[in-house]
Amino acid sequence: MKKEILIATHNQHKKEEIQQILGDEFHVTSLTDYNLHEEIVEDGNTFHENAQIKAKYCFEQTGKASLGDDSGLVVEALDGRPGIFSARYAGNHDFAKNMAKVLEELDGEENRKAYFVTVMCLVDEGGTNYFEGRVHGNLIQEIRGEKGFGYDPIFIPNNYDITFAEMKAEDKNKISHRKQAIEKFLQFMEEK
Repeated sequence: MKKEILIATHNQHKKEEIQQILGDEFHVTSLTDYNLHEEIVEDGNTFHENAQIKAKYCFEQTGKASLGDDSGLVVEALDGRPGIFSARYAGNHDFAKNMAKVLEELDGEENRKAYFVTVMCLVDEGGTNYFEGRVHGNLIQEIRGEKGFGYDPIFIPNNYDITFAEMKAEDKNKISHRKQAIEKFLQFMEEK
């Protein structure tokens, strides 16, 4: 029987990406599947705190093993911004504006180093556990690619010459920050 894992999101892209990475052993559900539409206030100061806020809410509402994740783009030359504010840096989930703001702030800056980070928090009857993944790369000056979401069109991972948004989903999912965090989660579940 498949293990159900409730992902603390309404984002269909994220749900599909996680289902693809987890494979057939798990049945991924989301907040939408449980008709939970109350806004979860992410008022933590770190990726870890925000991931835990989401997972705890889901577990308390449903009693199901719940994974909260907080992901973002951390830019070296911007002192870590947008960081935990990645999704609402220039407009709430308006990634065109968010990308434009990052590119504007980096105008003339030679240091284009950045990394994507995902922190996942599992809350279940066994307690709270965290899993983290990072992909390092560089930001380019123009938007390239149609795939992916968020800052994918301006991010080229190290050892590649195309952006995340130019990669096939399955190629991105082999190396992504979310994939790394999920692999750590899977390893934890196997050892449980």
